[in-house]
Amino acid sequence: MSAASESYYDRRGVLSALGRDGLIQIILILNTAVMLAPIVIMVFAAFKTNAQIFQSPFSIPDFSNVTNIVKIWTETNFLRYLLNSVIVTTSAIVIILALGTMAAYGIARYRFWGASFVLMFFLAGLTLPLKLAIIPLFILMRDLGILNTQLSLILIYVAMGLPTTVFIMTGFIRTLPNELEDAARMDGASEPRIMWSIMLPLVRPALVISCIQNVVPIWNDFFFPLIFIQKDNLKTLPQGLTTFMGEYTTDWGVLFAGLLLSSAPVIIVYIIMSRQFINGMTAGAVK
Repeated sequence: MSAASESYYDRRGVLSALGRDGLIQIILILNTAVMLAPIVIMVFAAFKTNAQIFQSPFSIPDFSNVTNIVKIWTETNFLRYLLNSVIVTTSAIVIILALGTMAAYGIARYRFWGASFVLMFFLAGLTLPLKLAIIPLFILMRDLGILNTQLSLILIYVAMGLPTTVFIMTGFIRTLPNELEDAARMDGASEPRIMWSIMLPLVRPALVISCIQNVVPIWNDFFFPLIFIQKDNLKTLPQGLTTFMGEYTTDWGVLFAGLLLSSAPVIIVYIIMSRQFINGMTAGAVK
């Protein structure tokens, strides 16, 4: 093959690669636009009146008009709903990460009979939606005397989040070299010390992934609070925001302001943990 022919095929390959990369970029830009459009509309609507929302939903509002935010902050029970969501979500996440990490560490680092069965037992939880067992769960919470309490929600969310957490953490812990543990044992470190001081810092990206994976569905959940919580002072944000919707009229500006304020904590948490989240995803892909 002549030099001219090789140069032609090289240019053709480069152009093909550039065209493929350009197509991928266009798809990513379109996907970003689709994902951000509802958020932009929500932000715009939070600073508009009902008439402005229906007359010009896509127009840029006057961001100095914070009437809806002030109203939802001072004239509604929003702060109580926010506090309830923080308590339920934080408690559930702490328990999920603690129990999930210990279970994953035992499965991944210790050889014992039935380890595979224990792992499959947790993974089976990924195939069984708890919503299918809502009636037995309701009866169980009633018999335990914790119906209409935050504890009932926390227990349900822990049961929902453990399978995913154990699955993610087990895969990461198994990739860690055994020499680290052996060296620590030779230095006289106990098993809890090895897990806490040596292994846990190494699986921090996996902890962040598990945290984000569970925070979003727990924070946004509407179904279980609707079933297990009836007292207004115990309602979480998704359930509490429905009180702003009347039978005949709805103040959409106030509702969108509530949605904006309720989504802000999750967005802030994701921004803070985004670097660890990306590192964890990359490490998992490489390994």
